[in-house]
Amino acid sequence: MAVEGAGRARRHALLRHAAIAQRRASRLDPVLQGLIWSGMAGITFVLLNALMRGLALELDPFQTQFLRYLFGLLVMLPLVMRAGLAAYRPRNIGGQFARGAVHTFGLTLWFMAVPHITLAETTAIGFTGPIFIMIGAALMFGEKMRWERWLAALIGLAGVLIVVAPKLAGVGGGYSLLMLSTAPVFAASFLITKGLTRYERPAVIVLWQSITVTALSLPLALIAWRAPTLAQWFAFVACGILGSAGHYFLTRAFSVADISATQSVKFLDLVSASLLGWLIFADRPSQSTLMGGVIICASTIWIARRESRSTIAR
Repeated sequence: MAVEGAGRARRHALLRHAAIAQRRASRLDPVLQGLIWSGMAGITFVLLNALMRGLALELDPFQTQFLRYLFGLLVMLPLVMRAGLAAYRPRNIGGQFARGAVHTFGLTLWFMAVPHITLAETTAIGFTGPIFIMIGAALMFGEKMRWERWLAALIGLAGVLIVVAPKLAGVGGGYSLLMLSTAPVFAASFLITKGLTRYERPAVIVLWQSITVTALSLPLALIAWRAPTLAQWFAFVACGILGSAGHYFLTRAFSVADISATQSVKFLDLVSASLLGWLIFADRPSQSTLMGGVIICASTIWIARRESRSTIAR
């Protein structure tokens, strides 16, 4: 009887371990999760940028910036009220305001430039950000920079330069350079976000970004305030939903994977940005935009496959 009992116990233990192993195998690896969250954030931000570019063409850019984050805050308030204010109290209020100040500065430059360049160019120039993010992540967090990540980023950057170079040489190149200057600023903001994810929930970070950016943007918005139309108010509601969702997706990506591992998939945003720019603003993608997009997509697919294989091997 004792032998039978021991045998049943061993079988139960083996079955339990097999079930645990199956559950673990069925889970997505962290890098793949990070790429999925980052890809969802990219699509969301492209839709948001299209809306904001249209609004910035009709209203003062700083007013557009303020109202976009104000509505992002209003969209989150029902969730905050349901969970209670204590659930959204940050552990590091100084870090939240530091991140908000850096992000507000980047947004100020971004909104000054966005009415003057196409959506595809705006997205393409933003792709220089991963280079600054990867360097900063290696310096600040000690993340390992494998050669595949560097190569994917450099190939993607080459594709971006193919898209942007003709614009820099023509009329309005100053606004392209202004947009380019936002890349290191936003990279610093995202690196601070990565640091905050170590002890703050993604929802807390997104909420306090809306609070800090709204508060810091208000003075500039009041200078040239103009009453929005009903359609514009509805557009700002959509901006609030898309903005909060996009930053939540991005923060989730940073919380589950190395920040540098999540950057390569962002290059796919150029495809959706080109299509939206053509459909909404009649911005026909140039040959250089299409050529750069092919290079960027190739680098993205390659690094995603490499990251997946390296994770399975580990």
